[in-house]
Amino acid sequence: MTVTPYLDALQRDGFVRVPSLLTPEEIAQFRAVATEATTLTRTGHWPHFRTVPKQFPPWPKTPPPASEGGIWGVQHLLHPEMPGRAEFARFYFSEKVLAVAEELLGLKGVADRNGEEQLVMELFNLLVAPETKDFELRWHRDDIPETASEEEELKMLHAKSPNGKQSHAQYNLALCPDASLIVVPGSHRRVRTETERNADPYEPNMPGQMFVELQPGDAVFYDSNILHRGAYKAKPEGGEESRLTLHGSIGLKGLGDEADKKVRATAVLQHGVGAWVNTEGAAFGLGDRPEKMRANLVAMGTGEGVGYSLQG
Repeated sequence: MTVTPYLDALQRDGFVRVPSLLTPEEIAQFRAVATEATTLTRTGHWPHFRTVPKQFPPWPKTPPPASEGGIWGVQHLLHPEMPGRAEFARFYFSEKVLAVAEELLGLKGVADRNGEEQLVMELFNLLVAPETKDFELRWHRDDIPETASEEEELKMLHAKSPNGKQSHAQYNLALCPDASLIVVPGSHRRVRTETERNADPYEPNMPGQMFVELQPGDAVFYDSNILHRGAYKAKPEGGEESRLTLHGSIGLKGLGDEADKKVRATAVLQHGVGAWVNTEGAAFGLGDRPEKMRANLVAMGTGEGVGYSLQG
């Protein structure tokens, strides 16, 4: 019998904490690369970012000034022009990350399917501390709008996780101590309660909520439709980066019907990854598997006209 403790926890709770996914040496190395990427973005030398106070894409083309909060994320760490791309790719495609993803996607112990790669390269970004002021995200599920009725919500939850199976593995990997992610365990398998449905979007004390505490090198993989939000403390003025969290997703090829695939394509391509993933220089030079995963993303399309999963 295949032992799947990570998958068991994900299906039960909607998230699973994986301690010490990085060694101390790797933490220091990736923290340096992530700090450089953040500095470039804060100073206007990297054009892909998430800006305060916006929660979902599309984001503005120019970052707001630090006095208004600045950025809270760096996008497209795997872009051919991203400084440090080789290091970011080395982590994203590492066997220790892919092994967890395979378990969570039901591939552990599954025989090779005619030599086809089942994993899909999706998104890899960096979450950072806003400048000068704290920033909070509202309660949400990643691609189920809060306006959905109870019936619509239940239907979408079932469609996005048929037979309890995820279409992707999504994670946060902390390079600094991080307790920014707040979740309601078990909410990925049910519709919102009346209390949750009527709560303030930024309710600080949602019944059953918990802060997912990560130490450097720890990761949390979570169901994107667990009820969750983020609360980010501002970066100390003039101090070192206080939040550097790698935020990635890895997809499963061919899960669901065409409507399900379209929903997942929107969730991924709305971030603009389709604009560069098949351009000259996009290959990683890390062997066959990353290229097969990249080809699976290319097959999803360019992203033109797909729209956005959520608004705000």
